[in-house]
Amino acid sequence: MLTWLAGLALVGALALSVRWYASGRRDALGRSIRFPVVSVVLLLVLSAASAYPAVARHREERRLSAAASAIAGVKVKVVCQTLGGAFVDAGAEAGYVRWGPDGVPEHTAHIKWEQCKELRHYLHSGRHHPGLAKLQAVHVLTHEAVHTSGEKSESVTECKAVQRDAQTARLLGASENDARALAWLYWRTVYPYMPADYRDAQCAPGGGLDEALPTSPWLAGP
Repeated sequence: MLTWLAGLALVGALALSVRWYASGRRDALGRSIRFPVVSVVLLLVLSAASAYPAVARHREERRLSAAASAIAGVKVKVVCQTLGGAFVDAGAEAGYVRWGPDGVPEHTAHIKWEQCKELRHYLHSGRHHPGLAKLQAVHVLTHEAVHTSGEKSESVTECKAVQRDAQTARLLGASENDARALAWLYWRTVYPYMPADYRDAQCAPGGGLDEALPTSPWLAGP
């Protein structure tokens, strides 16, 4: 909606300018017509203000996509749900990746509006001591990035994601210590309470799903 408004306002500003130029800058009685500065400026301001959210969203999506691509090992596009999309969305999931009939995932991670809002706040914060909503949003990005790499099991994806959350946080600008703290906090306060199909007893130090990564949360205790 705002994108359309931005376009219409810009077209309006151009139309006023062209009309003034085409008229020879004089009215039907030959009187000089001043350039409609106020009207044109107001329309240009309206256009810029309306376009800004879409431009900012695109910039944020590019940054999230770069982080997701590094996690997945393939080029990933992150798409943030719009506010309008959130109004008509009845799904409970925080993000998702579509899978083709051949069992191959799309390299597009769809992140819901609320989580993208928290990711946006995280990107524009100092990344110190993020609240629960922000650390969960960072984890959702990691989780969906793992799915795009081809992993379909939710429990395996979740375990791979908890071992990569610190890497995601670093890619989003967190310091090494803050990134490790975020991963450890998710591991200790959120993971144990996830639904059963998202947890696996082997997702533990020395367990069958332990990838021995330097970013594993169990290596980042306080």
